[in-house]
Amino acid sequence: MNLTAYLDGVGLLGPGLDNWIAAQPILAGAADYAPRPIVVPPPMALPPAERRRVGLGVKIALAVAQEAVAAAQLDARQLATVFSSSSADGDTCDAICRTLASEDRHLSPTRFHNSVHNAPAGYWGIASGAMTPATVLCAYDGSFAAGLLEALAQVNVDATGVLLVTYEAPYPEPLHTKRPHPSAFGLALALLPRQGPHSLARLRVELVEAPVDQLKNPDLEALRRQIPSARGLPLLQALASGRAERVILEYLEPLSLAVTIEPCR
Repeated sequence: MNLTAYLDGVGLLGPGLDNWIAAQPILAGAADYAPRPIVVPPPMALPPAERRRVGLGVKIALAVAQEAVAAAQLDARQLATVFSSSSADGDTCDAICRTLASEDRHLSPTRFHNSVHNAPAGYWGIASGAMTPATVLCAYDGSFAAGLLEALAQVNVDATGVLLVTYEAPYPEPLHTKRPHPSAFGLALALLPRQGPHSLARLRVELVEAPVDQLKNPDLEALRRQIPSARGLPLLQALASGRAERVILEYLEPLSLAVTIEPCR
């Protein structure tokens, strides 16, 4: 198996990584990494009623998706989407669990429809007007690689542009103790079947059995280990370096995902 696609846009949001432009010198080692709380922009593309109701996971997903599409100068309505997350909306899951454990077990309809794993995909359709196919998946700690593999498979089989959106939102206690994500995080890639004027790099992926790459910066490596969507940071680090590289990303044992990055600029 050998799948290829052109990467035209990146969206990134995490602690100390405000967006892809700001993160590039940090990932390239030209600027210091300073961890700080994440600031999530409001999803202004949503109507006011939906904007008030969405959870953190949806806000993260929409923010990075919009950044990637804008950077690639693409029409979001023309892109298929792949949304990948290991856990989705932790706050909503916690609220539902607390309601079910109480004497009054009447669930809020808003809580319920925000709890489903495909909620961000639905809100993306509202925000962007896209009516293209949307795939939603979960592969625990291998969710980033699973999403990338699915997105590239669609690019190659359907010869269409695909927007990959991976995201996480932390759980509150006591769920946090069992599934400790230290922060919300989001990463999006706009992938196309052919090189265009805004293409950043050509990606080639294949399944291998090999140790995964780690980041030299201990704080960034901690993010990579602790947040499933941040497993894609080695790919972004290679892209930020501007050099042709091959990185090994965590997938589902014993398999890993090898990604070869060939810059277009």
